[in-house]
Parts: sequence; structure tokens; C-alpha cells
Amino acid sequence: MVNTYKTQETIVVAMSGGVDSSTVAAMLHAEGYKVIGVTLQLYDHGSSIMKKGACCAGQDIYDASQVAAKLSIPHYVLDYESKFKESVISDFVDSYVRGETPLPCVRCNQSVKFQDLLKVAKDLGASALATGHYVRKINGKTGAELHTGLDLQKDQSYFLFSTTKEQLEYLRFPLGELTKEQTRTMATKFGLFLADKPDSQDICFVPDGNYRNIVNKLRPEANQPGIIMHIDGFELGQHQGIINYTIGQRRGLGIAFSSPLYVIKIDPLTRIVYVGPESALAASEFIIKDINWLADDIAETKYVKVKIRSTRPGEFAYINKIEDNQMRITLLAPEKAVAPGQACVIYDDSRVLGGGWIVK
Repeated sequence: MVNTYKTQETIVVAMSGGVDSSTVAAMLHAEGYKVIGVTLQLYDHGSSIMKKGACCAGQDIYDASQVAAKLSIPHYVLDYESKFKESVISDFVDSYVRGETPLPCVRCNQSVKFQDLLKVAKDLGASALATGHYVRKINGKTGAELHTGLDLQKDQSYFLFSTTKEQLEYLRFPLGELTKEQTRTMATKFGLFLADKPDSQDICFVPDGNYRNIVNKLRPEANQPGIIMHIDGFELGQHQGIINYTIGQRRGLGIAFSSPLYVIKIDPLTRIVYVGPESALAASEFIIKDINWLADDIAETKYVKVKIRSTRPGEFAYINKIEDNQMRITLLAPEKAVAPGQACVIYDDSRVLGGGWIVK
């Protein structure tokens, strides 16, 4: 039954063409809101049409439009290719050239989705922008708080740490208390043809999974040869470009040794890739920069949990605020492969306190 009380309230839904955002649009529409679907065309998807496992490709845009048509809601496709290339793809490529391990999905949320798309939603007169992320927004004593999704297997809070307080107040996450199975069940209930559509797996602008191709295309000078050096100081061989290596990598090093070797460090200036035993990957302290803080204040010293990869459980740590919007993270137990360019997200139980970017 349509809630007539809410029919004058407009909500924009960021529709990627997947089951999650499509279900959000159907849920809000059924609740009586005036729903407007917006899909961003972020890159030249000609080579990715009908490619499964990549978000915002041609097929996904078509699927979003078909869902909007079924729900009889307006749907707009906005061309953000140039903005996306400038804010996300170029940063992704430059990060590899610097010997880092980039995290483009956070950069995309930080710039295009939760900055530009939010402005579009406001321009359309919407009272909120809703997404299909598995996170929760809880109204606390001093305003909106960002919390993990109830289904920790699908929780996406790691990728949203850079959301500002102002943005969080305007955002809605209707799936935060659901499991993926419940979402698919709801999609079936609403008669959505994509209820069983597979989740996106690849980085959307790297549909073949080979990021080296895009780095070579945009920064061909980055594929210069260099030395593979053991951390104990002796040379082991040559490589054909630091972009072929990431911190913690074991396979594909192209060298023979008496024991397993891992990439420990990458020096972009000298083009040296340092390798060593797995034990050398362990780190108990590192620095993060460009802090986005969602809690009320940053204590000089605070006991928290941190995540340095989305797939890893949180680790207990102490955080210490230092100068220039930086923070020192001291882990109670060493963690492997703390990679520059990745995010470190800070939690107090289920609440996201904030986070920043790991530096060397």
C-alpha cells in the first residue's frame, strides 16, 4: 500500500544496475516516496558491454534503465567520464607509478559519487540520496554516525570512511540491516528480473582484471626496467617495471631462490623492488595521512580497532594524532603487507570513527 503522506518527498537512488541499488529503488518506491534513479556513466564502456562482474558497464546501465521502467520512475544517465578519469583513473595509475597499491573504489565514493552525485540529488530537489551499500547510518547524540552493516560478510563501511559528516546527514542506506540473501528475496518479491544477477567483482574500469594494461596506456614511461634486490642487500635479478609488483606479492616475481620470497618494499625513484621472507612483511606501526574524522574529536591517544584491508578483520591498535593531518597507528599485534596507498579505517565497535591513507 502506497504511503500517501510521503508521496511529496523525493529521494534520488544511485542505480548501478545491480541487484542492491535496484532493490533500494523498489523499496523506497513501495514506501511511497517519489524516487528518481540516477546512473553515472563513468568510462568508455564499449569494450565492456555484456561483461559480467564489472559495475557501470553498458549492460549495467541498460539494466538500471529497465528496472526504472518497471517501477515507472524517472531515470537519468549522466556522463561523468571526464570527471571520473581525472579524479579516479589518473589517481589509480599515478598511485601504481609511485609504487603504491591504490584503492579506486574509495576515491570514487570520495569524489564522483558522494560529491558530484550528491549535488545532482540536491539540484533535483531530493531530501536524500540513497545507495545500495551495506552500512548503517545511526542518529547519535551529536548527529549521524556511520556503522558497519549488520551482515559483516557484506559490510562495506571500509569503502565509505571518507564520507564527510555533512554528506552522511544527507545519505540513506536502506540495506544496512539486511543480508544479501534477504535483498535478493526482496528483489524477487518486487519482480525484478535481476534478482539473481552476480555481484560486481572487478574494478569497473579494468573489466579484464589486468590493471597493467591501463597503466601502460596512460603512463607508458612507468614500464621501465629495474633491479630486484633482496632486503639483505644482494641483487637477485631484473624486472620490467615496478607496476608489475605490489606489497606482499609472492607469485610472478620471475626469480629463483632457495626459499619463498615476497615483495617487501618498492622504491619508485630508484625502480628497485625489494624482496624478502614472509616475516619481513610484518609491521606494527605506520602513519596515515589525509584523515577524515567522523567522530566528535580525535583524542591524543585512543584504543581502537583498525582495518587495513576490506577483507581482513579489525585489529586492536592505539592511534596518536600527529601534525599535518596525520596519525600514527600502533598495532598490538603485527600485521602483514601494510601497503602504502591503501586505506586504514578506524572503528569503535561497529562505529566508523574515521580513517586515512597509509603512507610509506
